Amino acid sequence: MQIPNLQGCHDEPIPAASSHKKLLSRRAFTGRGLAGIATTSLLAGSLGADGITERIAEGINPLAPHAGHFPPTADRVIFIYSTGGVSHVDTWDHKPQLTADHGKKITASRWLNKPGAFERFLIKSRWSFQQYGQSGIWASQLFPHLGSIADDLCILNAMHCDSDGHDKGTLAAHTGSAQFARPSHGAWVSYGLGTINQNLPSFVVLAPHAPYAGAQTWGSDFLPGCHQGTHVIPGKVPLPNLTPQSVSLERQRMELDLLAQINREQETESPLDTALEARIRSFETAFGMQREAPEAFDLSSESPETLRLYGLEAGATSGFGWQCIIARRLAERGVRFLELIDTGSNSAENWDSHGNMADHEKLAKAIDQPISGLITDLKRRGMLDRTLVVWTTEFGRTSFHQTADHPGREHHNLVFTSWMAGGGIRRGFVHGKSDEHGILPAEGAVHTHDLHATMLHCLGLDHERLTYRHAGRDYRLTDVAGKVVREILA
Repeated sequence: MQIPNLQGCHDEPIPAASSHKKLLSRRAFTGRGLAGIATTSLLAGSLGADGITERIAEGINPLAPHAGHFPPTADRVIFIYSTGGVSHVDTWDHKPQLTADHGKKITASRWLNKPGAFERFLIKSRWSFQQYGQSGIWASQLFPHLGSIADDLCILNAMHCDSDGHDKGTLAAHTGSAQFARPSHGAWVSYGLGTINQNLPSFVVLAPHAPYAGAQTWGSDFLPGCHQGTHVIPGKVPLPNLTPQSVSLERQRMELDLLAQINREQETESPLDTALEARIRSFETAFGMQREAPEAFDLSSESPETLRLYGLEAGATSGFGWQCIIARRLAERGVRFLELIDTGSNSAENWDSHGNMADHEKLAKAIDQPISGLITDLKRRGMLDRTLVVWTTEFGRTSFHQTADHPGREHHNLVFTSWMAGGGIRRGFVHGKSDEHGILPAEGAVHTHDLHATMLHCLGLDHERLTYRHAGRDYRLTDVAGKVVREILA
Protein backbone atom coordinates (compact mmCIF):
# COMPACT_ATOMS: atom_id res chain seq x y z
CA MET A 1 0.00 0.00 0.00
CA GLN A 2 1.36 3.39 -0.92
CA ILE A 3 0.71 5.77 1.96
CA PRO A 4 -0.20 9.16 0.45
CA ASN A 5 1.54 12.38 1.38
CA LEU A 6 -0.85 14.34 3.58
CA GLN A 7 1.57 17.19 4.21
CA GLY A 8 0.16 19.35 1.48
CA CYS A 9 -3.47 18.97 2.51
CA HIS A 10 -3.59 22.34 4.26
CA ASP A 11 -2.35 24.79 1.66
CA GLU A 12 -5.41 25.08 -0.54
CA PRO A 13 -8.49 26.95 0.73
CA ILE A 14 -11.54 24.81 1.36
CA PRO A 15 -13.94 25.28 -1.57
CA ALA A 16 -17.07 27.25 -0.90
CA ALA A 17 -20.26 25.32 -0.39
CA SER A 18 -21.63 26.68 -3.65
CA SER A 19 -18.84 25.00 -5.62
CA HIS A 20 -19.52 21.58 -4.20
CA LYS A 21 -22.42 19.76 -2.68
CA LYS A 22 -22.90 20.35 1.02
CA LEU A 23 -20.22 18.59 3.09
CA LEU A 24 -21.46 15.35 4.59
CA SER A 25 -21.56 14.96 8.35
CA ARG A 26 -19.02 12.50 9.71
CA ARG A 27 -21.75 9.90 10.32
CA ALA A 28 -23.30 10.40 6.89
CA PHE A 29 -19.89 10.30 5.22
CA THR A 30 -19.01 7.04 6.98
CA GLY A 31 -22.28 5.42 6.01
CA ARG A 32 -21.95 6.49 2.40
CA GLY A 33 -18.32 5.43 2.30
CA LEU A 34 -19.02 1.99 3.67
CA ALA A 35 -21.89 1.52 1.27
CA GLY A 36 -19.43 2.21 -1.54
CA ILE A 37 -17.04 -0.32 -0.10
CA ALA A 38 -19.83 -2.88 0.10
CA THR A 39 -20.86 -2.28 -3.50
CA THR A 40 -17.31 -2.56 -4.80
CA SER A 41 -16.59 -5.70 -2.78
CA LEU A 42 -19.77 -7.47 -3.80
CA LEU A 43 -19.24 -6.71 -7.46
CA ALA A 44 -15.58 -7.66 -7.42
CA GLY A 45 -15.64 -10.85 -5.39
CA SER A 46 -16.85 -12.79 -2.40
CA LEU A 47 -15.64 -15.03 0.39
CA GLY A 48 -18.17 -17.78 -0.19
CA ALA A 49 -20.04 -19.23 2.74
CA ASP A 50 -17.97 -17.77 5.55
CA GLY A 51 -20.24 -14.87 6.40
CA ILE A 52 -17.68 -12.17 5.59
CA THR A 53 -19.52 -11.25 2.40
CA GLU A 54 -22.64 -10.67 4.46
CA ARG A 55 -20.75 -8.40 6.83
CA ILE A 56 -19.44 -6.37 3.89
CA ALA A 57 -22.95 -6.17 2.45
CA GLU A 58 -24.10 -4.72 5.77
CA GLY A 59 -21.65 -1.86 5.34
CA ILE A 60 -18.78 -2.94 7.60
CA ASN A 61 -15.30 -1.56 6.98
CA PRO A 62 -13.37 -4.26 5.03
CA LEU A 63 -10.40 -3.78 7.37
CA ALA A 64 -12.47 -4.07 10.54
CA PRO A 65 -11.52 -7.16 12.59
CA HIS A 66 -13.86 -10.09 12.16
CA ALA A 67 -13.91 -13.78 12.92
CA GLY A 68 -12.63 -16.47 10.57
CA HIS A 69 -14.19 -19.85 9.91
CA PHE A 70 -13.33 -21.41 13.29
CA PRO A 71 -11.52 -20.45 16.51
CA PRO A 72 -7.88 -19.57 15.75
CA THR A 73 -4.73 -20.48 17.62
CA ALA A 74 -2.96 -17.36 16.34
CA ASP A 75 -4.06 -13.75 15.98
CA ARG A 76 -1.22 -12.51 13.81
CA VAL A 77 1.68 -13.67 11.61
CA ILE A 78 5.31 -12.61 11.45
CA PHE A 79 6.65 -14.08 8.20
CA ILE A 80 10.45 -14.01 7.85
CA TYR A 81 11.88 -14.45 4.38
CA SER A 82 15.56 -15.04 3.56
CA THR A 83 16.14 -14.14 -0.07
CA GLY A 84 18.19 -16.23 -2.49
CA GLY A 85 17.81 -19.88 -1.49
CA VAL A 86 19.25 -20.94 1.88
CA SER A 87 21.08 -24.27 1.85
CA HIS A 88 19.20 -26.78 4.02
CA VAL A 89 22.18 -29.14 4.34
CA ASP A 90 24.26 -26.32 5.81
CA THR A 91 21.69 -25.01 8.29
CA TRP A 92 18.93 -27.27 9.69
CA ASP A 93 19.10 -30.59 7.81
CA HIS A 94 21.95 -32.55 9.40
CA LYS A 95 23.35 -35.12 6.96
CA PRO A 96 26.13 -37.27 8.48
CA GLN A 97 26.00 -39.61 5.47
CA LEU A 98 26.69 -36.67 3.18
CA THR A 99 29.80 -35.99 5.22
CA ALA A 100 30.83 -39.64 5.02
CA ASP A 101 30.24 -39.76 1.25
CA HIS A 102 31.93 -36.44 0.46
CA GLY A 103 33.51 -36.59 -2.99
CA LYS A 104 31.64 -39.68 -4.14
CA LYS A 105 29.82 -39.70 -7.48
CA ILE A 106 26.04 -39.86 -7.78
CA THR A 107 23.62 -39.58 -10.69
CA ALA A 108 21.35 -36.58 -10.26
CA SER A 109 18.01 -36.42 -12.07
CA ARG A 110 17.99 -32.62 -12.28
CA TRP A 111 20.64 -29.96 -12.82
CA LEU A 112 20.26 -26.23 -13.47
CA ASN A 113 16.52 -26.59 -14.05
CA LYS A 114 16.94 -29.42 -16.55
CA PRO A 115 15.86 -33.05 -16.10
CA GLY A 116 18.19 -35.85 -17.13
CA ALA A 117 20.96 -38.03 -15.75
CA PHE A 118 23.92 -36.02 -14.48
CA GLU A 119 27.03 -37.44 -12.85
CA ARG A 120 27.85 -35.19 -9.91
CA PHE A 121 30.03 -35.19 -6.79
CA LEU A 122 28.59 -35.05 -3.27
CA ILE A 123 29.84 -32.12 -1.19
CA LYS A 124 29.61 -32.06 2.61
CA SER A 125 28.79 -29.02 4.69
CA ARG A 126 31.71 -26.91 5.77
CA TRP A 127 29.96 -26.22 9.10
CA SER A 128 29.53 -28.59 12.01
CA PHE A 129 26.15 -29.46 13.52
CA GLN A 130 25.08 -30.01 17.09
CA GLN A 131 21.90 -30.91 18.96
CA TYR A 132 20.13 -28.32 21.08
CA GLY A 133 17.66 -28.31 23.94
CA GLN A 134 15.55 -31.09 25.35
CA SER A 135 14.22 -31.76 21.85
CA GLY A 136 17.69 -32.50 20.49
CA ILE A 137 17.04 -30.55 17.29
CA TRP A 138 20.07 -30.35 15.04
CA ALA A 139 21.31 -26.95 13.89
CA SER A 140 24.56 -25.94 12.25
CA GLN A 141 27.07 -23.60 13.83
CA LEU A 142 25.66 -20.89 11.56
CA PHE A 143 22.69 -20.50 13.94
CA PRO A 144 23.90 -20.73 17.56
CA HIS A 145 21.31 -18.24 18.86
CA LEU A 146 18.41 -19.94 17.11
CA GLY A 147 19.81 -23.27 18.23
CA SER A 148 19.56 -22.06 21.82
CA ILE A 149 15.77 -21.68 21.43
CA ALA A 150 15.32 -24.86 19.37
CA ASP A 151 12.71 -26.11 21.83
CA ASP A 152 10.40 -23.32 20.60
CA LEU A 153 10.80 -24.24 16.91
CA CYS A 154 9.10 -26.69 14.59
CA ILE A 155 11.48 -27.63 11.76
CA LEU A 156 10.08 -28.70 8.38
CA ASN A 157 12.89 -30.65 6.73
CA ALA A 158 11.01 -31.93 3.70
CA MET A 159 9.72 -28.74 2.10
CA HIS A 160 9.46 -28.65 -1.69
CA CYS A 161 8.12 -26.24 -4.31
CA ASP A 162 7.41 -26.01 -8.03
CA SER A 163 10.29 -23.93 -9.36
CA ASP A 164 14.01 -23.47 -8.87
CA GLY A 165 13.97 -20.02 -10.45
CA HIS A 166 14.30 -17.08 -8.07
CA ASP A 167 11.42 -15.03 -9.43
CA LYS A 168 9.02 -17.96 -9.63
CA GLY A 169 10.13 -19.47 -6.34
CA THR A 170 9.74 -16.15 -4.53
CA LEU A 171 6.36 -15.53 -6.12
CA ALA A 172 5.15 -19.00 -5.12
CA ALA A 173 6.40 -18.61 -1.54
CA HIS A 174 4.33 -15.44 -1.21
CA THR A 175 1.31 -15.90 -3.49
CA GLY A 176 1.00 -19.65 -4.05
CA SER A 177 1.55 -19.18 -7.78
CA ALA A 178 4.90 -19.68 -9.48
CA GLN A 179 3.61 -18.61 -12.89
CA PHE A 180 1.35 -15.59 -12.48
CA ALA A 181 0.98 -12.67 -10.13
CA ARG A 182 -1.60 -13.41 -7.46
CA PRO A 183 -2.49 -11.77 -4.13
CA SER A 184 0.15 -12.11 -1.44
CA HIS A 185 -0.48 -14.27 1.62
CA GLY A 186 -0.59 -11.11 3.74
CA ALA A 187 -3.26 -9.62 1.49
CA TRP A 188 -5.33 -12.80 1.81
CA VAL A 189 -5.07 -12.68 5.60
CA SER A 190 -6.03 -9.00 5.66
CA TYR A 191 -8.98 -9.75 3.38
CA GLY A 192 -10.12 -12.70 5.47
CA LEU A 193 -9.69 -11.21 8.95
CA GLY A 194 -9.29 -7.45 8.71
CA THR A 195 -7.00 -5.79 11.23
CA ILE A 196 -7.20 -4.92 14.88
CA ASN A 197 -5.85 -1.35 14.69
CA GLN A 198 -7.47 0.85 12.07
CA ASN A 199 -4.74 3.48 12.48
CA LEU A 200 -2.04 1.17 11.16
CA PRO A 201 -1.92 -0.90 7.96
CA SER A 202 -3.17 -4.47 8.18
CA PHE A 203 -0.13 -5.79 6.30
CA VAL A 204 3.37 -4.33 6.74
CA VAL A 205 6.59 -5.39 4.98
CA LEU A 206 9.87 -4.40 6.65
CA ALA A 207 12.59 -4.76 4.01
CA PRO A 208 15.65 -2.76 2.93
CA HIS A 209 15.13 -3.94 -0.66
CA ALA A 210 12.53 -5.84 -2.65
CA PRO A 211 13.28 -9.54 -3.20
CA TYR A 212 13.05 -11.35 -6.52
CA ALA A 213 9.59 -10.76 -8.07
CA GLY A 214 9.62 -7.26 -6.58
CA ALA A 215 6.58 -5.64 -5.03
CA GLN A 216 4.37 -8.44 -6.35
CA THR A 217 5.43 -10.34 -3.24
CA TRP A 218 3.28 -8.02 -1.10
CA GLY A 219 0.71 -6.97 -3.69
CA SER A 220 -3.05 -7.47 -3.51
CA ASP A 221 -3.48 -8.15 -7.25
CA PHE A 222 -7.24 -8.66 -7.81
CA LEU A 223 -8.13 -8.32 -4.10
CA PRO A 224 -9.23 -4.82 -3.02
CA GLY A 225 -6.19 -2.57 -2.91
CA CYS A 226 -6.63 -1.74 0.77
CA HIS A 227 -5.23 -5.20 1.58
CA GLN A 228 -1.85 -4.83 -0.13
CA GLY A 229 1.29 -4.56 1.99
CA THR A 230 2.83 -1.28 3.11
CA HIS A 231 6.56 -1.38 2.42
CA VAL A 232 8.68 0.13 5.20
CA ILE A 233 12.34 0.72 4.34
CA PRO A 234 14.63 0.74 7.39
CA GLY A 235 16.39 4.05 7.95
CA LYS A 236 16.12 7.34 9.79
CA VAL A 237 12.77 8.08 8.12
CA PRO A 238 11.15 4.67 7.49
CA LEU A 239 7.76 6.26 6.74
CA PRO A 240 8.05 9.72 5.20
CA ASN A 241 5.29 12.34 5.13
CA LEU A 242 3.76 11.38 8.48
CA THR A 243 4.19 14.76 10.19
CA PRO A 244 0.86 16.64 10.12
CA GLN A 245 1.15 20.15 8.73
CA SER A 246 -2.43 21.30 8.98
CA VAL A 247 -3.18 23.95 11.57
CA SER A 248 -5.32 21.41 13.45
CA LEU A 249 -6.51 17.81 13.25
CA GLU A 250 -10.06 19.09 12.83
CA ARG A 251 -9.04 21.11 9.78
CA GLN A 252 -7.23 18.14 8.26
CA ARG A 253 -10.22 15.91 9.01
CA MET A 254 -12.48 18.32 7.14
CA GLU A 255 -10.11 18.40 4.18
CA LEU A 256 -9.94 14.62 3.99
CA ASP A 257 -13.71 14.31 4.31
CA LEU A 258 -14.15 16.71 1.41
CA LEU A 259 -11.61 14.80 -0.66
CA ALA A 260 -13.38 11.54 0.19
CA GLN A 261 -16.73 13.04 -0.82
CA ILE A 262 -15.37 14.02 -4.21
CA ASN A 263 -13.79 10.59 -4.65
CA ARG A 264 -17.03 8.86 -3.70
CA GLU A 265 -18.91 10.89 -6.28
CA GLN A 266 -16.35 9.79 -8.84
CA GLU A 267 -16.69 6.21 -7.62
CA THR A 268 -20.41 6.16 -8.39
CA GLU A 269 -19.46 6.73 -12.02
CA SER A 270 -16.88 3.90 -11.92
CA PRO A 271 -18.12 1.39 -9.32
CA LEU A 272 -15.54 -1.23 -10.26
CA ASP A 273 -12.56 1.08 -9.82
CA THR A 274 -10.90 -0.73 -6.93
CA ALA A 275 -7.81 1.48 -7.30
CA LEU A 276 -9.94 4.48 -6.32
CA GLU A 277 -11.36 2.55 -3.38
CA ALA A 278 -7.84 1.69 -2.25
CA ARG A 279 -6.82 5.33 -2.57
CA ILE A 280 -9.69 6.44 -0.35
CA ARG A 281 -8.78 3.83 2.24
CA SER A 282 -5.09 4.77 2.07
CA PHE A 283 -5.87 8.38 2.99
CA GLU A 284 -7.85 7.20 6.01
CA THR A 285 -5.02 4.88 7.07
CA ALA A 286 -2.43 7.62 6.58
CA PHE A 287 -4.45 10.00 8.75
CA GLY A 288 -4.47 7.45 11.56
CA MET A 289 -0.80 6.64 11.07
CA GLN A 290 0.14 10.27 11.66
CA ARG A 291 -0.99 9.75 15.24
CA GLU A 292 0.19 6.19 15.95
CA ALA A 293 3.08 5.27 13.65
CA PRO A 294 5.68 7.72 15.06
CA GLU A 295 5.32 6.15 18.51
CA ALA A 296 5.40 2.62 17.10
CA PHE A 297 8.70 3.30 15.35
CA ASP A 298 10.27 5.10 18.32
CA LEU A 299 12.59 2.75 20.22
CA SER A 300 13.51 5.24 22.95
CA SER A 301 11.24 3.46 25.44
CA GLU A 302 12.96 0.10 24.92
CA SER A 303 15.37 -0.93 27.66
CA PRO A 304 19.08 -1.42 26.93
CA GLU A 305 18.61 -5.10 27.81
CA THR A 306 15.87 -5.50 25.19
CA LEU A 307 17.98 -3.79 22.54
CA ARG A 308 20.87 -6.13 23.33
CA LEU A 309 18.52 -9.10 23.01
CA TYR A 310 18.01 -8.15 19.34
CA GLY A 311 21.68 -7.29 18.85
CA LEU A 312 20.84 -3.59 18.52
CA GLU A 313 22.75 -0.52 19.63
CA ALA A 314 20.89 2.46 21.04
CA GLY A 315 19.81 4.82 18.27
CA ALA A 316 19.92 2.19 15.51
CA THR A 317 17.42 2.73 12.69
CA SER A 318 18.32 -0.14 10.37
CA GLY A 319 19.58 -3.71 10.32
CA PHE A 320 17.67 -6.94 10.79
CA GLY A 321 17.55 -6.46 14.56
CA TRP A 322 15.70 -3.19 13.98
CA GLN A 323 13.27 -4.94 11.64
CA CYS A 324 12.58 -7.62 14.26
CA ILE A 325 11.97 -5.27 17.18
CA ILE A 326 9.75 -3.02 15.05
CA ALA A 327 7.80 -6.12 14.01
CA ARG A 328 7.21 -6.96 17.66
CA ARG A 329 6.07 -3.40 18.38
CA LEU A 330 3.70 -3.36 15.40
CA ALA A 331 2.34 -6.78 16.36
CA GLU A 332 1.65 -5.44 19.86
CA ARG A 333 -0.26 -2.57 18.29
CA GLY A 334 -2.58 -4.73 16.23
CA VAL A 335 -0.96 -5.18 12.80
CA ARG A 336 -2.30 -8.46 11.48
CA PHE A 337 0.46 -9.62 9.10
CA LEU A 338 4.13 -8.61 9.18
CA GLU A 339 6.84 -9.71 6.79
CA LEU A 340 10.56 -9.28 7.35
CA ILE A 341 12.89 -9.63 4.35
CA ASP A 342 16.61 -9.67 5.03
CA THR A 343 18.15 -8.84 1.64
CA GLY A 344 17.11 -7.94 -1.89
CA SER A 345 17.48 -9.46 -5.33
CA ASN A 346 21.16 -8.60 -5.73
CA SER A 347 22.70 -12.08 -5.84
CA ALA A 348 26.04 -10.71 -4.65
CA GLU A 349 24.41 -9.79 -1.33
CA ASN A 350 21.86 -12.54 -0.70
CA TRP A 351 21.84 -16.30 -0.04
CA ASP A 352 22.31 -17.26 -3.71
CA SER A 353 25.71 -18.82 -3.02
CA HIS A 354 26.62 -20.26 -6.42
CA GLY A 355 30.23 -19.22 -6.16
CA ASN A 356 31.08 -19.69 -2.51
CA MET A 357 29.04 -21.06 0.37
CA ALA A 358 31.12 -18.95 2.75
CA ASP A 359 28.65 -16.15 1.94
CA HIS A 360 26.11 -17.97 4.12
CA GLU A 361 28.18 -17.17 7.20
CA LYS A 362 27.75 -13.38 7.17
CA LEU A 363 24.09 -13.66 6.14
CA ALA A 364 23.31 -16.10 8.96
CA LYS A 365 25.08 -13.88 11.47
CA ALA A 366 22.91 -10.94 10.41
CA ILE A 367 19.64 -12.74 11.23
CA ASP A 368 20.51 -15.35 13.88
CA GLN A 369 20.47 -13.22 17.02
CA PRO A 370 17.67 -10.86 15.88
CA ILE A 371 15.24 -13.72 15.14
CA SER A 372 16.17 -15.50 18.36
CA GLY A 373 15.67 -12.22 20.20
CA LEU A 374 12.27 -11.73 18.58
CA ILE A 375 10.98 -15.15 19.60
CA THR A 376 12.41 -14.78 23.12
CA ASP A 377 10.84 -11.34 23.47
CA LEU A 378 7.46 -12.50 22.19
CA LYS A 379 7.56 -15.43 24.60
CA ARG A 380 8.39 -13.41 27.70
CA ARG A 381 5.69 -10.86 26.86
CA GLY A 382 3.10 -13.64 26.56
CA MET A 383 2.65 -13.02 22.83
CA LEU A 384 4.22 -16.11 21.27
CA ASP A 385 1.21 -18.32 21.97
CA ARG A 386 -0.93 -16.08 19.74
CA THR A 387 1.75 -15.07 17.21
CA LEU A 388 2.66 -17.41 14.36
CA VAL A 389 6.28 -16.94 13.32
CA VAL A 390 7.33 -18.49 10.01
CA TRP A 391 10.79 -18.57 8.44
CA THR A 392 11.41 -19.74 4.89
CA THR A 393 13.30 -19.13 1.67
CA GLU A 394 12.38 -19.80 -1.97
CA PHE A 395 14.20 -23.16 -2.21
CA GLY A 396 17.30 -24.98 -0.98
CA ARG A 397 20.64 -25.73 -2.59
CA THR A 398 22.21 -28.84 -4.09
CA SER A 399 24.29 -31.18 -1.96
CA PHE A 400 26.30 -32.03 -5.08
CA HIS A 401 28.22 -30.27 -7.85
CA GLN A 402 29.86 -30.98 -11.18
CA THR A 403 33.34 -30.66 -9.68
CA ALA A 404 34.35 -32.34 -6.44
CA ASP A 405 35.98 -29.29 -4.87
CA HIS A 406 33.51 -26.60 -5.98
CA PRO A 407 32.89 -24.10 -3.12
CA GLY A 408 29.32 -23.21 -4.11
CA ARG A 409 25.92 -24.88 -4.46
CA GLU A 410 23.21 -24.56 -7.11
CA HIS A 411 19.42 -24.07 -6.83
CA HIS A 412 17.42 -27.00 -5.49
CA ASN A 413 13.62 -26.91 -5.15
CA LEU A 414 13.07 -30.66 -4.65
CA VAL A 415 13.71 -30.43 -0.90
CA PHE A 416 14.60 -27.63 1.53
CA THR A 417 13.91 -26.45 5.09
CA SER A 418 11.48 -23.99 6.65
CA TRP A 419 10.44 -23.60 10.27
CA MET A 420 7.49 -22.31 12.31
CA ALA A 421 7.03 -21.24 15.92
CA GLY A 422 4.23 -20.18 18.27
CA GLY A 423 0.60 -19.67 17.31
CA GLY A 424 -0.60 -23.26 17.84
CA ILE A 425 2.42 -25.06 16.36
CA ARG A 426 4.21 -27.93 18.13
CA ARG A 427 7.42 -26.86 19.81
CA GLY A 428 10.73 -28.66 19.76
CA PHE A 429 9.57 -30.84 16.88
CA VAL A 430 10.99 -31.91 13.51
CA HIS A 431 8.52 -32.86 10.80
CA GLY A 432 9.61 -34.74 7.70
CA LYS A 433 13.05 -35.67 6.54
CA SER A 434 15.03 -35.78 3.35
CA ASP A 435 17.05 -38.70 2.09
CA GLU A 436 20.55 -39.41 3.41
CA HIS A 437 22.12 -36.86 1.05
CA GLY A 438 19.43 -34.17 1.27
CA ILE A 439 18.30 -34.52 -2.34
CA LEU A 440 14.67 -35.67 -2.14
CA PRO A 441 11.99 -35.89 0.57
CA ALA A 442 12.04 -39.26 2.33
CA GLU A 443 8.92 -38.73 4.46
CA GLY A 444 6.55 -35.97 5.57
CA ALA A 445 6.88 -33.85 2.41
CA VAL A 446 5.35 -30.37 2.72
CA HIS A 447 4.58 -28.28 -0.36
CA THR A 448 4.40 -24.49 -0.30
CA HIS A 449 0.62 -24.83 -0.65
CA ASP A 450 0.60 -26.97 2.51
CA LEU A 451 2.60 -24.33 4.39
CA HIS A 452 0.10 -21.65 3.36
CA ALA A 453 -2.87 -23.86 4.25
CA THR A 454 -1.39 -24.45 7.70
CA MET A 455 -0.72 -20.75 8.25
CA LEU A 456 -4.32 -19.91 7.41
CA HIS A 457 -5.59 -22.75 9.60
CA CYS A 458 -3.74 -21.35 12.63
CA LEU A 459 -5.49 -18.02 11.97
CA GLY A 460 -8.89 -19.71 11.92
CA LEU A 461 -9.26 -19.66 8.14
CA ASP A 462 -10.15 -22.63 5.95
CA HIS A 463 -7.90 -22.31 2.90
CA GLU A 464 -10.55 -23.97 0.71
CA ARG A 465 -13.24 -21.49 1.76
CA LEU A 466 -11.16 -18.30 1.70
CA THR A 467 -11.96 -17.49 -1.93
CA TYR A 468 -12.40 -14.48 -4.17
CA ARG A 469 -14.30 -14.47 -7.45
CA HIS A 470 -12.28 -12.89 -10.23
CA ALA A 471 -12.59 -13.19 -14.02
CA GLY A 472 -15.32 -15.80 -13.73
CA ARG A 473 -13.73 -18.20 -11.26
CA ASP A 474 -12.99 -18.52 -7.55
CA TYR A 475 -9.38 -18.06 -6.54
CA ARG A 476 -7.63 -18.90 -3.30
CA LEU A 477 -4.12 -18.67 -1.87
CA THR A 478 -3.56 -22.42 -2.25
CA ASP A 479 -4.98 -22.56 -5.81
CA VAL A 480 -6.54 -26.04 -6.17
CA ALA A 481 -4.11 -27.85 -3.84
CA GLY A 482 -2.74 -27.71 -0.32
CA LYS A 483 -3.50 -29.53 2.91
CA VAL A 484 -3.10 -28.56 6.54
CA VAL A 485 -0.06 -30.26 8.08
CA ARG A 486 -1.93 -31.48 11.13
CA GLU A 487 1.04 -33.39 12.51
CA ILE A 488 2.70 -30.11 13.49
CA LEU A 489 -0.33 -28.60 15.25
CA ALA A 490 -0.07 -28.39 19.03
